[in-house]
Amino acid sequence: MLRQTLLPRRDFLAFGAAAAATSLLPGKIFAAIPTGVKVHGLSAFGDLKYKPDFTHFDYVNVDAPQGGTFNFSPPNWGQNQSPLTFNTLNSFVPKGDAPQRMEMCFDPLMVRALDEPDAVYGLIADGVTISDDRNGFIFSLRPQARFHDGTPLTAEDAAFTFKLLKDKGHPDYSLSLTHLDDAVAKDAHTVELKFSGKQSARTILNVVGFPILSKAFYTANPFDSSQLNPPLGSGAYKVGRWSAGAWIEYERVADYWGNDLPVNRGQNNFQRIRIEFYQDRTAGFEAFKKGEILYREEFTSRVWATAYNFPAFVAGKVVKHEFPAETVPSMQATAVNQRRAQFQDPRVRQAIALCFDFEWTRRNFFYGSYERSQSCFEKSDFRAEGMPSPAELALLEPLRDKLPPEAFGEAVTQPASDASGRDRKQLGRAAKLLAEAGWKRSGDFVVNDKGARLPAEFLVDDETFVQVYSPWVANMKAIGIDASIRLVDSAQYQLRQSTFDFDLISAAFSFSATPTRDDLEIFFHSRSAPISGSRNLPGIASPAIDALIDAVGAAKDRESLTVAMRALDRALRARRDWIPSWYLANHRSAYWDMFGFPEQKPDFGFPVEALWWVDKGKAAKIGKA
Repeated sequence: MLRQTLLPRRDFLAFGAAAAATSLLPGKIFAAIPTGVKVHGLSAFGDLKYKPDFTHFDYVNVDAPQGGTFNFSPPNWGQNQSPLTFNTLNSFVPKGDAPQRMEMCFDPLMVRALDEPDAVYGLIADGVTISDDRNGFIFSLRPQARFHDGTPLTAEDAAFTFKLLKDKGHPDYSLSLTHLDDAVAKDAHTVELKFSGKQSARTILNVVGFPILSKAFYTANPFDSSQLNPPLGSGAYKVGRWSAGAWIEYERVADYWGNDLPVNRGQNNFQRIRIEFYQDRTAGFEAFKKGEILYREEFTSRVWATAYNFPAFVAGKVVKHEFPAETVPSMQATAVNQRRAQFQDPRVRQAIALCFDFEWTRRNFFYGSYERSQSCFEKSDFRAEGMPSPAELALLEPLRDKLPPEAFGEAVTQPASDASGRDRKQLGRAAKLLAEAGWKRSGDFVVNDKGARLPAEFLVDDETFVQVYSPWVANMKAIGIDASIRLVDSAQYQLRQSTFDFDLISAAFSFSATPTRDDLEIFFHSRSAPISGSRNLPGIASPAIDALIDAVGAAKDRESLTVAMRALDRALRARRDWIPSWYLANHRSAYWDMFGFPEQKPDFGFPVEALWWVDKGKAAKIGKA
């Protein structure tokens, strides 16, 4: 399954002395932070955990040794990055295929703490001052900040970056910057971001995590996907050796300017991080078995259940371990592209969903290891349950004429099948829905009033999903849908996804623990539907959904945020824009037993490449010294 993160920041999945006395009060977003006073961090709700004099995050090992190579298969990615190939080193634009983890080469103004749901602390910026109208944010930049060529990173670079990303950046960036009026370098080490007042109060929590780019580099080089010229960065790593489409190495910067900052201590411990690209999962697993790959998350249930019997595993050199998943909302689902006329009727989308026999798939393909997804915000308190609460109804009722009636009843769920693989009751219901939507049976297919069939093609880039989706396609054919699967290479898949050239496509995403309006707009808002590269894969364009996203953005405390998110989830599920599929409660991790890692995993992130380290004793024991 496509594994992506919403955030283009470092978790990319990745906010002063005054702050200690001005911690955030519940119910008042940023309200307890006075204007005109420099603070070391920002958080949407509640106190900041870390005070101005903190020395490191609690979830790191500050004594971790540094060195060694970490060759791994990243389980998540964002923007235009691909896990299968790369043809550009610019991961900040809509087009092209960039390698995973390019974000490690760039520092942002601030970074998230992975043991808090929404707090950010200074990296390039040592603090921020909020303007009197709370629409301006003045960041003081650390004078020691440097790019990898030794040149200073200045406010001019920061101002240039935000304007560039707003104008030409990937939608993961540009949508959050819609209401940025200006970015101004007030002096060499002070940059001000000025917003229009239409932005969400929490927009700044996203924006501060954007990479700061070199104005000099992107003045001399085009800001597009045409080049494999390593861009000039400022982060803990820089691009080392690489072979386009095959592998890339990131080398730790020996004189990295931010090495001893509190937000970095105990992290970035590997001397070299290497990523190899495989066109299919079998090849990647074979490389892991040989020790060419040292860490992987296993997303194929059959492999996890039956294939870990190779010599290195039997000898105890390879470990299987399940780490708890993050406590953040996630969605794994199939998008039904409503830009195609045949999918605009929700009854058609519901009929397609009824053809998916999860219970049979779970038993025959997943070895019982997955749970059925029902929500767009699975594994979180934002998942709608039962009947809407009075507070949810207060948000939904004004939109009654713009939402399906199901949004006002029991939260829509995907019904359980009889696990036969061909549940006659559900297929009969699906056929009836098609008939109600105007599709009449004619021979082996249903047709509309013009005699045209109902095509429904799954777009996939991995043979695994040809196997998983074939029974689903067979059921769709049984009720007359002209269903099929199209397997394409990774470059074509990326292009067709970003330009919405598909009928059905599956994806998995994680949201931040405190979703912002900007986060949700990328996925569900009318504004993102026509923007190439956005995550609005179904093409949702609903004034009611837009209004509920606005309600999320206006939430003043976590309780009202939860109410708004549940109302949004309820409405999205009633619309059937996405067909929920499945989820895992844990990370199924496998690795060669040569690493150390913090005993306590943080709740809101799992960047193994940043937090783990080589344990020389373990490595020697298994012959990997």
